[in-house]
Amino acid sequence: MYHKLIKKLFNLFSGELAATIIFAGVWLMFLNIHEWTKPYLTSFAPLFAFLLLEFLLLQGSYYWYLKWRKAKRRDFSILPEYQLKLFRGLKRVNLFLLGVGFVLVMYELISYPKEFYWFLFLYLFALAEYTNYYHVRLSYQTMEEMKEFKRHRKFRRSKLAEELK
Repeated sequence: MYHKLIKKLFNLFSGELAATIIFAGVWLMFLNIHEWTKPYLTSFAPLFAFLLLEFLLLQGSYYWYLKWRKAKRRDFSILPEYQLKLFRGLKRVNLFLLGVGFVLVMYELISYPKEFYWFLFLYLFALAEYTNYYHVRLSYQTMEEMKEFKRHRKFRRSKLAEELK
């Protein structure tokens, strides 16, 4: 059981980190390979949404890294208060950035309808990641987790949200 938990926590933190790196690589690849994407991907709103998404993925990776490191020492308690304080601060920063993003959604819809859908996709992805980390768990990876979700018919509070409570 212990080794299974260590492996799961390692996969969570390394998976979030890998996603961050892969998304950045794909972003840069599109800029270099497809000339038509430059106006869409380098304008302010899509770049803002992309960086917000990357920022959130790094937070998730860091949280799971801290949990993995504690579990390796067989410490299964919540994070220390100074680390929770960091995540509380990040949560406030995220809310501010998501608010700025919402204003940009309205602006993009009116001003740049071609770029709007790309930006909206990135913004909604970032919003989903924020919700997944700081409020309710949106991802269910194993069959047991999916069966539990189906049985209870509701989302569970995320691990980070439980610790911040």
